[in-house]
Amino acid sequence: MNVRRTYEPTQALIVTRNGGPEVLELAQRDVGEPGPGELLVRVAAAGVNFIDVHRRKGTYPMPTPFVVGDEGAGRVEALGSQVSGVAVGDLVAWARCPGSAAGLAIIEAHKAVPVPAGVPAETAAAAMLQGLTAHFLVNSSYPVQTGDVVLVHAAAGGVGQLLTQLAKARGAVVIATVSTEAKAAKARAAGADHVINYSEITDVAAAVRELTGGVGVAAAYDGVGKNTFDSSLDSLRIRGTLVLFGAASGQVPPFDLQRLNSSGSLYVTRPTLAHYVRSREELLYRSEEVLDAIAARTLSVEIGGRYRLAEAARAYQDLEGRRSTGKLLLIP
Repeated sequence: MNVRRTYEPTQALIVTRNGGPEVLELAQRDVGEPGPGELLVRVAAAGVNFIDVHRRKGTYPMPTPFVVGDEGAGRVEALGSQVSGVAVGDLVAWARCPGSAAGLAIIEAHKAVPVPAGVPAETAAAAMLQGLTAHFLVNSSYPVQTGDVVLVHAAAGGVGQLLTQLAKARGAVVIATVSTEAKAAKARAAGADHVINYSEITDVAAAVRELTGGVGVAAAYDGVGKNTFDSSLDSLRIRGTLVLFGAASGQVPPFDLQRLNSSGSLYVTRPTLAHYVRSREELLYRSEEVLDAIAARTLSVEIGGRYRLAEAARAYQDLEGRRSTGKLLLIP
């Protein structure tokens, strides 16, 4: 007869109704044994991301109540059946696993990746969604070539800093946008060649044209969305590519596709991470490159803030108010 282990109730960050950060609630939650193909993990850290915001607000609908969090890292506590290649006690990290903001979480084993020696759990948690995103953006959505000039919006943020470093590693010239001088220093430290402070320069596209001798950039990486979409398009060179990977300022409204023609046969893509880690092999390829670079200290991850689960509302207020730099973490 199979004997089920019992675990202490765990704290979890829960959304019971759609709304702002004030709807976040901390509750005790029972957690059972992992099922087939699942792991039970004691969470060391969970990432704070805009996908959590979109789900909480109902922009990306999810049935309520649900546990917040989409990525994290921690030690394996138990294995479900049909799981191989991982052992109890292993340090693993994951992305795209809803319900991660809790003391204990059940995650799909095929989404968990091993964390190499020398990479702390908190750093691994900070690197997953944003690191994998930055990796596919510069390697696949628009593969950066040596000598390309690229535009990176919100370059002091978690994705922005990683994007800048990875683009520079591929030989790009990076033009970064930020909102404050403190953030400008962060962008320069990540390797940005030119920094535009849009609180002082309102016409970003004109500034980009000036920096590129009127040519424009090969690609604009835009995770801000509504507020930057037009300037991103206007900053592109002929046959340039706008990679719109987020909507921190809101969703981009519909626009006339003929504009792509008249502006220089432009390209626009709206990628999502799920389509760039469709197989276990692709997930391991991207995660190994990111985590190994961190272990080798050729890629740096800034943890911009650590918050207890009880402080989660403040963490999301800081994220949504764009008061943060680097990656924000929840520590169960």
